[in-house]
Amino acid sequence: MSNGIVIGLCLLPCAAAAIAMGIATAKGLDAIARQPEASGKINATLLLGLALIESAAIYGFVTALILIFA
Repeated sequence: MSNGIVIGLCLLPCAAAAIAMGIATAKGLDAIARQPEASGKINATLLLGLALIESAAIYGFVTALILIFA
């Protein structure tokens, strides 16, 4: 039973990453709406941030998979 709890805890970064990506995208769109001339820099920074958030989700997912099949 405790193995299931640990796997669930490993998947928490995936849920947190989904929420963080939604918030970051909303803020990026808001920033572009306020300053359309800076959209290139905003997009570049947003994509870098989304990639870092996604890597945290992938680490949690891979850890959960390792625990499931180990």
